[in-house]
Amino acid sequence: MTYWCLLQMVLLLCFSTTALSMNYSLLRFQQRRSIAVCQKLLRQLPSTPQHCLEVRMDFQVPEEMRQAQQFRKEDAVLVIYEMLQQIFGILTRDFSSTGWSETVIEDLLVELQGQMDHLEPIQKEIMQKKNFTMGDMTVPHLKKYYFNLVEYLKSKDYNSCAWAVVRAEMLRNFSFLKSLTGYLRD
Repeated sequence: MTYWCLLQMVLLLCFSTTALSMNYSLLRFQQRRSIAVCQKLLRQLPSTPQHCLEVRMDFQVPEEMRQAQQFRKEDAVLVIYEMLQQIFGILTRDFSSTGWSETVIEDLLVELQGQMDHLEPIQKEIMQKKNFTMGDMTVPHLKKYYFNLVEYLKSKDYNSCAWAVVRAEMLRNFSFLKSLTGYLRD
């Protein structure tokens, strides 16, 4: 009886490790597809009018994002998840002055939620291990970056120019997300 229980535990551990590595391959595929969909949806929204270029500012993307080659797959999961959460939070704010299609925004939010749902089990597992990584250090910098985006929107009373600037910044973010997704390898 003890032997049978031990054998079941060993098989379960082997399966869960294999399942996790398969999840990274599947996750990379799902994320790449979803990022492409999000980029397409964002491009459907009106772009930055010429007069809005005056109100652009440098939101200072965290330096780690520019040097993402140092990320491990666990780092990438933490950073991707945080970025998606923050983008989701921004897109649930008042964009009524933009003339943006609510349907496009809803589709974008559904796509973002789907990405987070795929990432969440792995993200939780990484957080439970408390294996401090580059991703753990990057998350607070990302939170500050997105806080600055929200403050910018608030300071401009969520006007259409501010949203156009933030839309351009989000497109830039999806480029970062696309490169981070490459680190989700077995």
